[in-house]
Amino acid sequence: MHKSAPLLVTCLFGLSLAGCASITGSGDTSAADEKIDTNQQEGIGQTSGDLPVEYADFEPETLYLLLSAEIAAQRGRYDVTLVNYLRAAQQSRDKNVIERAMRIAQSLNGDNAQKQLAELWLDVDPENLQALRVSAIQSVKRNELESALGYMERILDQGGDADFDSLAAMAGNLPQEQQRELLALYEEMANRHPDTPELEYSIALLLKITGDPDAALLRLEPLLEEEPNFQPAIILKGDLLYQTGEVIEALDHLLVNTRRFPANRQMGTLYGRMLISEGELQAAQDEFSRLSDRYPDNSGLRLSHALVALENGQLELAKEELTRLIEQGHHTSEASYYLGRIEDEAGNAVQAIGYYQSVEQGNYYLPALARASALLAAEGRLEEARDNIRSLRSTNPERAENYWLLEVNLLLDQRLQQEALQAGSSALEEFPENLQIRYARAMLFDALDQPDKAEEDLKQIVEDNPDNAVALNALGYILTTRTDRMKEARSYIEQALALDPENPAILDSMGWVLFQEGQLEPALDYLSRAWAAFPDPEVAAHYGEALWMNGAEEQAQIVWKEGLEQDPDHAVLRETIERLTNNGDQ
Repeated sequence: MHKSAPLLVTCLFGLSLAGCASITGSGDTSAADEKIDTNQQEGIGQTSGDLPVEYADFEPETLYLLLSAEIAAQRGRYDVTLVNYLRAAQQSRDKNVIERAMRIAQSLNGDNAQKQLAELWLDVDPENLQALRVSAIQSVKRNELESALGYMERILDQGGDADFDSLAAMAGNLPQEQQRELLALYEEMANRHPDTPELEYSIALLLKITGDPDAALLRLEPLLEEEPNFQPAIILKGDLLYQTGEVIEALDHLLVNTRRFPANRQMGTLYGRMLISEGELQAAQDEFSRLSDRYPDNSGLRLSHALVALENGQLELAKEELTRLIEQGHHTSEASYYLGRIEDEAGNAVQAIGYYQSVEQGNYYLPALARASALLAAEGRLEEARDNIRSLRSTNPERAENYWLLEVNLLLDQRLQQEALQAGSSALEEFPENLQIRYARAMLFDALDQPDKAEEDLKQIVEDNPDNAVALNALGYILTTRTDRMKEARSYIEQALALDPENPAILDSMGWVLFQEGQLEPALDYLSRAWAAFPDPEVAAHYGEALWMNGAEEQAQIVWKEGLEQDPDHAVLRETIERLTNNGDQ
């Protein structure tokens, strides 16, 4: 091949016209077009538009690298494509080759390649905005914050969009020390570049992230006076007002501004979520309906609309929206799960099972599988449900622990304690460090009148996890109710209480062990707090007995009555009432 063979030669070797154009097309784009978004880069083999085809001369070695890169891309060897494009860019120092190589590196999330290419690009074209942005992003990823802001300041000096707000938003993932460092750097830059709205907004955002919402609001006020239509600042102000407890002001602020800027999805979504948090469900539904009508292709808005309609009891509307999501292939797991819930609550078990079983991934997968299994068991198909769980456990060994726990809980729900114990023991042979399964087995041992084995399991958990308040409390409670080792029992419960002082189950245990030790007044204090926080039948048994023994028989009767209304057949509560009153009609 001649040393100065035109690039046309490579096209004749089979490269697409788009591939040639992307190598040699114009490198001049607007600042908006150049703005980097690492989540929305064009794929390998694509171009940024219908660029005019130009031809350039390259050394044969460079031509070979480009040809090899494109052939590798056609064969799916994108790693080879990136390496060859990087080498071609370094050899040729051609801006268009560098730009093409950068697009590929971004498509493959190749941070090291992006760093090298950005440095090369800036060496060839020191003021290139895209190269400066990539350099800033890569500096952030390496936690070189001062360097990142240096690149961004160079963008600002050229009149470009320096994207300060994106860097500020990323600070939420940084350690606190680096967040404060970044805030100081921003404030220094604001002093050098006064009256820069994006910088002022970013500083307010950083103040929010660093835990000073009041200071953030103060920073926003002059900005919004000068720039009353700066929508990101308007959104942030609503968020900050809500965070500082000014709920009515926050809702009023967002109501007014969502009508001023009806196309702003982020603002409308924030307003809708606040309405949900405040229990204004119909208003929230109206807001998400408005947004869904404006953005019919936005699946996230449609899902929110469906869920708030479900909360409002508008089941047909919710079903319509959820079904549409499944038909469009968006949020299918969430939509199937909630459609399953609708059919489940309507008593349509077969339809509910079908929806639940179609959930195949995501956060709703295990809850859906658990509920489908429970419905199968209720339909007399327990073995089918267990066989399905076993099959999943066999074919998905990486999730075997979850499937074991699901089976144990299924058997517990069916009151098949012996089978649940066997399943739990089998699971622990395979996963001896699983705390949830070991705890479940301990509770089963206790229920099956084997407190020694329950104690052994709980002590194993506490030995491995000394700060496990649940296990400490269970251990102390079992010792209280099953042994005369009150001092030891109280020690465990006190440790649990120190770790979780407002937990009503622990308050109940503490009150009960004190009662067993004859300390009636402090026992009543703990038991009354437990009852106020969690009026459970077993707490009713303990609190009522302490009241009875303290002479407050009428109050004890009231507590017991409330406990029986929750569970008329609760064994502990029934035994307590009958023992103290000798009246089986209570």
